[in-house]
Amino acid sequence: MKWEEVRKTYPDQYVKLQILESHMEGNNKYIDDLAVIEVMDDSKEATKELVNTEGSTLVYHTENESLFIEVKNIRGYRGES
Repeated sequence: MKWEEVRKTYPDQYVKLQILESHMEGNNKYIDDLAVIEVMDDSKEATKELVNTEGSTLVYHTENESLFIEVKNIRGYRGES
């Protein structure tokens, strides 16, 4: 399913998604194909689900026009001791 279809089918809702296909452009990972796992109206429930997501699963609100994840490279980062 494409993000545009999800937005039309589930307007103004939170959706839990499984990423099926994606591509990178610079530091952004754009989701090309996805599967809807769950639809949620409540922001607290969505936040709880988001905290528990792993791997290729995420929670997003359909008011967002585009679906992407900013990828930060923290390789070699060391905190101050």
